[in-house]
Amino acid sequence: MIFESRAYARAGLLGNPSDGYFGKTISISVRNFGAHVSLYESPELHIEQQEEDRNIFRNIYQLVESVDLTGYYGGDRLVKAAIKKFVEYCEVQSFKLHSKNFTIRYRSSIPRQVGLAGSSAIITATIKALMAFYEVEIKNELVPNLVLSVETEELGINAGLQDRVIQTYEGCMYMDFDKNIMNRQGHGDYERIDVNQLPNLYIAYKVNLGKVSGSIFNDVKTRFQEGESLVVNTLAEIAEVAADGKKAILDGDHELLAKLINKNFNLRAKIFNISESNHELIKTARKCGASAKFTGSGGSIIGTYPNDETLRSLIINMQKLNARVIKPFIV
Repeated sequence: MIFESRAYARAGLLGNPSDGYFGKTISISVRNFGAHVSLYESPELHIEQQEEDRNIFRNIYQLVESVDLTGYYGGDRLVKAAIKKFVEYCEVQSFKLHSKNFTIRYRSSIPRQVGLAGSSAIITATIKALMAFYEVEIKNELVPNLVLSVETEELGINAGLQDRVIQTYEGCMYMDFDKNIMNRQGHGDYERIDVNQLPNLYIAYKVNLGKVSGSIFNDVKTRFQEGESLVVNTLAEIAEVAADGKKAILDGDHELLAKLINKNFNLRAKIFNISESNHELIKTARKCGASAKFTGSGGSIIGTYPNDETLRSLIINMQKLNARVIKPFIV
């Protein structure tokens, strides 16, 4: 029997990156891209390597091209860490696992290193497949915590809960990570938003922008922990943008939502260093008449647009930046 699972790309619509700082966010799952995991019983435990995991190249130039496109790390480390953390979680919870071995393989169509949560998608899909194989039930609100622990505790990736929540629940979710809520129940309050209430959305991403996921958060996290007022107050403002955005969506106020999306990025730029390559994505989108902010930590943006003429302008002008524009498919 083959156990299959999927987890889709994520785009933060409002509030990020406040999810890592007891804030609030709204996020959507983007079914245009996804990670797929297949798992089946086998004599030995085998993690199949994908092309990006292999260290065989035609020459040094192919090696350089590979690093530029996908970075230094493949997905097998994500799968391996997810398996380890899943076993440890089951031991703590006294879930008895059967002794059968398995072969597991993954594939992903999520663009790498552009802020669409490709790493957490592979981990989430792996956890879902393991739950099915071992017949272990974990409540939806707890799965994101487990996925996050794989990244933060096993792999040293600086991250928040937002990506893992939306990849568990899918659709469009409003998330409140208030410190008192988190301390009381061990997870945030998660509320579904009807995707039919969302306005026209687009996503644009650089097709060959490389960076190390999580690295740009480090300085801000330290400043936040030290209580720097600019950082603490700005992140609180970003969180409230999400709360205001939820009301705007429910009220059908698309004009206000567009302003809040722009405000989200403007606030972020007060405390984060934004590269010129990322800035030009935002500037270009706004010149076309669309709102714009990062989907995650950079490399891709999301926003609203009023009509098809604006969308055509976005497509044409983003091509000049070697960026692709899509309309996110949300279910």
